[in-house]
Amino acid sequence: MSRLRVNAFTLSLDGYGAGPDQTLETPLGVGGENLHKWMIKTRSFHQMIGKDGGTTDTDDEFAVRSFENVGAWILGRNMFGPIRGEWPDESWKGWWGDNPPYHVPTFILTHHKRAPIEMEGGTTFYFVTDGIRSALDQAKAAANGKDVRVGGGVSTVRQYLQESLIDEMHLAVSPLLLGSGEHLFAGLDMPKLGYRCTSQVATADATHVMIGRIE
Repeated sequence: MSRLRVNAFTLSLDGYGAGPDQTLETPLGVGGENLHKWMIKTRSFHQMIGKDGGTTDTDDEFAVRSFENVGAWILGRNMFGPIRGEWPDESWKGWWGDNPPYHVPTFILTHHKRAPIEMEGGTTFYFVTDGIRSALDQAKAAANGKDVRVGGGVSTVRQYLQESLIDEMHLAVSPLLLGSGEHLFAGLDMPKLGYRCTSQVATADATHVMIGRIE
């Protein structure tokens, strides 16, 4: 049965998934790129960007697992690009070049209509204007029995958590303090929403925490 998952979602020790002052030059906000030290070194990440090498340690195992059995993705508009408001034209096709790392149907939450974009490597971007449940229904249909992965950003993950729609969440907590930015858990009563921690594994660069929904 298709599940809705969050995987390899990195937080600072004080709960921020992105730093302050996000711009085109600093899409993860000030200090945000430092959150992902645990992943950047792995073989999985190296392969994703077309490079050789990388570690094959516990961090890499979590990165590998994050792509297993994924049949569709859901992304917030900020994850697709820095443009706000109406689309000025059709030129922006994401941060990742002609061959994005998704390789399956990928649904972008937005308030502004846009035609689907077929990319290299099996990724097609679909733009959903009628809310998170519609995006989930479309993604599950496209996933054809496989899981749907919510890629972020923080606001998108929070919306699905608020509706208790996420079945499983893997957080990589970086030993870094950001002080401000986009906080994942602010105002969310996770136990009341039906969630609990199921396991944790610590490495030098992150503590990997699994959160599941209580059946």
